Formats: sequence, structure tokens, C-alpha cells
Amino acid sequence: MKTATGKTVIKNGQIIIGTGEPPIADGGLLIEDGLICFVGDVAQLPAFDDDAQVIDARGGTIMPGLVEAHFHPTYFNVAALEDLDIKYPVEYVTLLAACNAKLALECGYTAARSGGSLFNIDVWLKMAIENDLVLGPRMAASGREICGVGGLMDWNPDFRKIGMEGLVLLVNGPDEARSAVRKLVKDGVEWVKTYPTGDAASPDINDHHTLCMTFDEMHAVVQTAHNHGLKVTGHCRATEGIKNALRAGYDTLEHGTFMDDEALDMLLERDIAVVPALYFEQASVVNGPELGMPQAVIDGHQETLEGGAESARRILAAGGGLGMGGDYGFAWNPHGDYAKELEFFVKYVGFTPLEVIRCATKTGAEIMGRADEIGTLEAGKLADVLVVDGDVPADIGVLQDRARFITVMQGGVCKAGQIT
Repeated sequence: MKTATGKTVIKNGQIIIGTGEPPIADGGLLIEDGLICFVGDVAQLPAFDDDAQVIDARGGTIMPGLVEAHFHPTYFNVAALEDLDIKYPVEYVTLLAACNAKLALECGYTAARSGGSLFNIDVWLKMAIENDLVLGPRMAASGREICGVGGLMDWNPDFRKIGMEGLVLLVNGPDEARSAVRKLVKDGVEWVKTYPTGDAASPDINDHHTLCMTFDEMHAVVQTAHNHGLKVTGHCRATEGIKNALRAGYDTLEHGTFMDDEALDMLLERDIAVVPALYFEQASVVNGPELGMPQAVIDGHQETLEGGAESARRILAAGGGLGMGGDYGFAWNPHGDYAKELEFFVKYVGFTPLEVIRCATKTGAEIMGRADEIGTLEAGKLADVLVVDGDVPADIGVLQDRARFITVMQGGVCKAGQIT
């Protein structure tokens, strides 16, 4: 991905650095050749040449680009589990994924970690973005997912004879788990996504209190992935599944829904982040009925919402890491609504806006393994910057209004917003 050349100055706005500390009331940001070289009070802004680009923040907010830490680029208007793998041909899904990536960037998300992708589309989408062929967030790819046979992701019945290989690698035992990871190594992924537990979406056989993989399978995944320099994450709702993932050596947890005291202590000892993805649950409860979602599923999502919110509060209060993002692309939770989760964490979960922004920027970059490059506005980092015509700490909901985006910048290049 190309970075800008020359100098750019952004001023006349408050600066949110992304670390959780209070904003700089009247800040200035100086960018040179795509890197931040000054961030601070505008009165201390170094002198710059007349030919420098000057961006007026209009009294609004200058902040780091957002990080979507659980991005499904190939999900599109999913109304049932089967829609994830057999609704559209792979050629069309590839085009949809490119559109979703462009939309995420336009929504202020300058980086994203894939939480699973049909076939190997996110690996190649990342390459296309990095080669400036399409617009999208800086990406970490995970490709196909891994789940135990008969688990949450094993929904195509045997009589269809079409398998599940496009979306998920189904395993029986640790040997097959190792084999699945080796396939992903060949695919070129960075993250291995697994399904240690079930979900409210499958209330009859794989609900949110069931396990979908054995500890031996999970441990085999981690051993093999770490041997090849890959990281491992997992869909973890049930308490015992959370503990199994932590014991196995997972690098992050997705959801971490029902976390008891022992699990919290284990999480803090491991010092890994959790991505709760809670707005998905809220959207399921609120929008599910009009889409014909069964009441048992809605009830399960309500329980998941309440349990996940309490776990998130406890993790943050204890000093643990939380990323923002998750599971957009469903009919009731479409792509483009990413920033609704940020407001939800303020109004429902009870975080402060600056805490949520830290989760959506600094922690997101840490999850991606790129905290030295992105995630905060600090000298030496890439100028991935979001400039908003509005007071974000006072009303985090303004991040849902793309018309208020003055610019969305990657490496000092204006990619979206009013200034491109």
C-alpha cells in the first residue's frame, strides 16, 4: 500500500491519541511521507512549507483510524447458516468481499482482522488492497475456519454430498486438526479461526453452552499453528470452551461470553484480548423477529447479550484487553453498521467513549500485531487517521454518519470522506 509523499498538516480540532488519555483540546498533526512526525498542541506545531497540504478539522475530532477486529468480508445478507457457504458462487462472493472492504474503509475502518472467510478470499483480498488494486482496510487474513464434526459449523447434511470445505475444515481428533492447520498454512493465512463452542443460532444441538471441539483438537491446532508462526483464535461462548482455549494457548478469544472467576484469572494471566462482538446479539434480539428468527434463538441471543456484556465489563475493569468488531454481514446486522457497536458499548455496556475508542484503535492494532505501526496517533507511526466533523467523545454516535467524515486516511493518503 503506497504512502503519501510530502507534508500534510491537520489542525483546528481536538486530537484523540487512542491510548485512553484525555483529548488534546486544540491539536495539530504533522505528517511527512506518510508517517506522523508531530502530534500535540497546535501552538507547538513545527513550521511547515507553503506547499504542504492543510486539512481543516472544522473544530471536530482528529483520531486514529478504527480497527474492525472481527471482520467477515465474505458475509453478505446472511439470513440462515446455509447462506454462508452455498447462497452465492465463489466468483460473486469475491466481488461482494471487495465491496465490503471498500465500505469498511469508507466507514472509517483503516484496518481489519478477518474472523473467517469463504474459501481463501480474504488472503487474496488483502493482497489486492496492499497492491492498491481495490480500496479497503489493512487486513490480517484467516481464510477457512476449523470446527469439530457435528459442531456448530457442520450444517450441510450428508445427503447433499457437497461437504463444507469452502467455508470450514471439519475435524475429528487431533490428527485431523493438525492436517486442517497445515492446509491453512499453505493458503497463506495469518490467523487460524476455530469453533470451540456452539452458539444461540443452533439451539437444538450446538447452543451457546455446548462444546464443538475437544481440548486435544484445540491444542493440536495451537501447536501446529504456532510452529508455522500463525496465531489462533476461537468462537468461545461456553465457559468450559473459554478455559479450554486459554489452556491450549489461544492468542485471542472471540466473544468470551460466559466467563467465570477462574476463566477471568486465566485470561489476565495469559494477557490476551477478547473481541466480544456484542452488537450482533443486540441486533439479533431487536431485528430477528421481523426476519422470522425463531424465539428460542432470540432468547439465546438475549442470554448471550447479557452474559457477554457482564464479561466485557469485568474484563475492562480488571485491566484486560478488548477489541471492537464482529459478525457484520447478516441480514439483521449488515456491513456498514460497524460503528453502531461503539455507541452500543457506551450506552448499553457502560464504557466511556474514550475507553471504547481505545478498544477500537489501540487494542485492535495490538490484536493485529501491528501496534508499532498503527492504532494510535504517535510520532513514527503510519498516518492512518480519521477526521470527523463532530465532537466524538461527547457523541460517539457521530461515527455512524459517514457524511461527517472530513477524511479517512491511510499512510497519509486520503482514501474516503469529503477529502479524497
